Amino acid sequence: MTKPAAEDISPHYAPVPLAECALARAIRSIGDGWTLLVLRETLCGVQRFDVMHSDLGIPRSVLAERLSRLVAEGILEQRPYREQGRRVRNGYALTERGRALTPALVALREWAEVHLPGGPSRLRLQTLDGHQVITRLTQIDGTTLDNRSEIVAVAEPD
Repeated sequence: MTKPAAEDISPHYAPVPLAECALARAIRSIGDGWTLLVLRETLCGVQRFDVMHSDLGIPRSVLAERLSRLVAEGILEQRPYREQGRRVRNGYALTERGRALTPALVALREWAEVHLPGGPSRLRLQTLDGHQVITRLTQIDGTTLDNRSEIVAVAEPD
């Protein structure tokens, strides 16, 4: 890949301040690595704290904080469960708001398969009847957008 010429480097600022940008809000909400890994776990059907802790190797205090924040933001919900002879504990599951993040997580998986070492993932996301799902960028009229370089960021008019 060649470096862009100096004249190709834009002097422009982002068209919308961070405080008015939904993408910036989303990144603040779910953008750290542990949070994304917790979302991956719940997308895979993992609901128990101890299993997430074991799978991820995440410090217990960090996992507790991420789960608490995701519950407070309405992305996860607590679901009580009880093993025989044990106290009631909470499991965690995606809410509708959390499931709405699925396209973003699918897109991250697809990006990693193409752009990061390690090749294709063994994790496949599919419909209940076994069809693999992929992300696709479309224009508002439904036309598929194949050339990502044609996407630009602009501000909505006031």
